[in-house]
Amino acid sequence: MATPNGATKRFRKGFQKTGALLNTRIRKAGESRGFAVSRLLTRWAEVAGPDLAPMCQPLKVGYGRSGIGATLTVYAKGAHAPLVEMQKEALRTRVNACYGYNAISRILITQTAPGVGLAEAQVGYDAKPKPAPIAPETIEQAAQAAAPVKDDSLRAALEALGQNVLSRKKRLKGAKS
Repeated sequence: MATPNGATKRFRKGFQKTGALLNTRIRKAGESRGFAVSRLLTRWAEVAGPDLAPMCQPLKVGYGRSGIGATLTVYAKGAHAPLVEMQKEALRTRVNACYGYNAISRILITQTAPGVGLAEAQVGYDAKPKPAPIAPETIEQAAQAAAPVKDDSLRAALEALGQNVLSRKKRLKGAKS
């Protein structure tokens, strides 16, 4: 609506719910992963039920080339994967009830390490343990072995290699005895 001086006047409704402000972004994020119905993501606890919701989360929906029936990929935490596997037909029924028709024809279950969140699962979380700290005498021994090398970057690489080799030897000796 234009005012007498030619400027347009905006009408505000007052405060809006946060959900109303984020609906578009949530829908776009869900659609990028194949979720046509954002209710599946936002109300997963209700859709999956109180027994399955804590054990698994939806990861993506993939549509086949024929266009008939989609595949829901769900990730399950640790040892919960077999439990989710046994109940996946009931889960598929609940998910299809959320869609309102038989949109999902199969469910794939991806098992992740215990304690891994959704973000880590999506980027391919690697559950390898962190290496143990290297003893100071091992660092000194590796530095002495690489000391004659003149090139700084080569010497640093050789020191790192020496530290890895020497610390591994000590770990293996400790494991055998």
